[in-house]
Amino acid sequence: MAQTVSETQPAADSPKPEPATISGGHLVAKALKAEGIDVIFTLCGGHIIDIYDGCVDEGIAVVDVRHEQVAAHAADGYARVTGKPGCAVVTAGPGTTDAVTGVANAFRAESPMLLIGGQGALNQHKMGSLQDLPHVDMMTPITKFAATVPHTARAADMVSMAFRECYNGAPGPSFLEIPRDILDNSVPVDSATVPEAGHYRASTKSIGDPANVEALADLLARAEKPVVLLGSQVWTSRGSEAATEFARTLDIPVFMNGSARGTLPPGDPHHFHLSRRYGFNNADLILIVGTPFDFRMGYGRRLPKSATVVQIDMDYRTVGKNRDIDLGLVGDPGAILAAVTQAASGRVKKVDRKAWFAELRAEEDAAYQKRLPRQLSDANPIHPLRLAHEINEFLTEDSIYIGDGGDIVTFSGGVVQPKSPGHWMDPGPLGTLGVGIPFVLAAKYARPDKEVVALFGDGAFSLTGWDFETLVRFKLPFVGVVGNNSSMNQIRFGQEAKYGHDRGRIGNTLGDVKYDEFAKMLGGYGEEVRDPKEIGPAMQRARESGLPSLINVWVDPDAYAPGTMNQTMYK
Repeated sequence: MAQTVSETQPAADSPKPEPATISGGHLVAKALKAEGIDVIFTLCGGHIIDIYDGCVDEGIAVVDVRHEQVAAHAADGYARVTGKPGCAVVTAGPGTTDAVTGVANAFRAESPMLLIGGQGALNQHKMGSLQDLPHVDMMTPITKFAATVPHTARAADMVSMAFRECYNGAPGPSFLEIPRDILDNSVPVDSATVPEAGHYRASTKSIGDPANVEALADLLARAEKPVVLLGSQVWTSRGSEAATEFARTLDIPVFMNGSARGTLPPGDPHHFHLSRRYGFNNADLILIVGTPFDFRMGYGRRLPKSATVVQIDMDYRTVGKNRDIDLGLVGDPGAILAAVTQAASGRVKKVDRKAWFAELRAEEDAAYQKRLPRQLSDANPIHPLRLAHEINEFLTEDSIYIGDGGDIVTFSGGVVQPKSPGHWMDPGPLGTLGVGIPFVLAAKYARPDKEVVALFGDGAFSLTGWDFETLVRFKLPFVGVVGNNSSMNQIRFGQEAKYGHDRGRIGNTLGDVKYDEFAKMLGGYGEEVRDPKEIGPAMQRARESGLPSLINVWVDPDAYAPGTMNQTMYK
């Protein structure tokens, strides 16, 4: 069904008016509005300004940033926080190429967003117009859909088509190139239609083959030592409640990664964190939900052949990729887990798993105690684990945590535990540095009721840090912490191990930047910390300032995270 853009009909005896018209940019804005878009992230350019004009008429906010990469990352972050697709609008040529990294990150992270890019006029096609590039060709490998809008009357329905493709299987980004004359030209309103919200998409809440749901229920009912790893798709599908009920009803130990962190709160008896390798090595059934067998999983090789392995994913291509499995289910993770819970509940007498839980809890506690001295260390320079510990203690149930960095965020991944679903954000499997400030922008704009706490590596912050000013300009306060070691340490360790200490500082050493002063210069709050006892009080003062903030914490440049020392990202 489609609604026609129409005007109030004139009285029968009045002169017939000239046909009303509407521009391509205004049609785009109407399509965005129908999709539920309430904000676009953008950097201005002459090719795209008619979209701005349409957004003003439709009540869509325009958040302008200092770099197109930030706009694309912010659209990705907005989708993660809200569960709705995000949208970024950039100009042609370098505007679109600047946004490529943000789109690629969303592609690997399975985040639904639309990037709209400008283009020279169609009547200047192949003539060398300003900023003309083959955008669609460049974007096709890193999107689920990429196309050019060929006519002004098609502008709205192609926007809707692009959004629909964002949800084809596992979510992801789409790209639309819209030539300038397509946006600026007008067409009669009766020739232009805007697809009606809710009437051009099918439900994505599929449970796949019901027989496989029954098979998984049987496996879980019989397993003596099962474990489940909940991945990012659990949050993407908004399946957190279903996953929690699944774990508690069927009495299964849970590990979480990516955006699924926080599905179960710290302290829940089914929540496990530090004993994952032990759990995988000793389980008789391993259920992987919504995370691929990529480098984070050792391409599946870290799962023992002795265990029964089951995989649930939204994308058929991911199931069984890199490692054979015993059972695969394709569909919505939340819907599948809910169906399995219903199928398995009371099917057979529940297996007593007290000994298995005790075994895992003992391993968990031993790992925690081994790490605790470094986590509470008063050493100076500050140990990164102490910084991560202070951040974890600082978080509330309403704190969204954002990690942007290499080694410093690897440290935090073992310590920082969000207390609610959807309160953890990191770049995802592309490992993109620089997502922090754009994710803060998206999270705080979308959820002003939430506190946003971000940890940056000093190298990561420098990539997109100038948009700290955007946060000041839009009055979006957050608590930012820079773990500053004046190094790209994740790379430095590998260089020293491979080429020796004398060549360990080539291409990875940064200046001693006072990021606290940078924050003050741009109108925010800043503090410098060298004493670990001052980390918590400094963050509290940042919280109370009501401003965007940066706490510049000088950390030990010779401390490396275990994952960095093991070079697990390359194995």
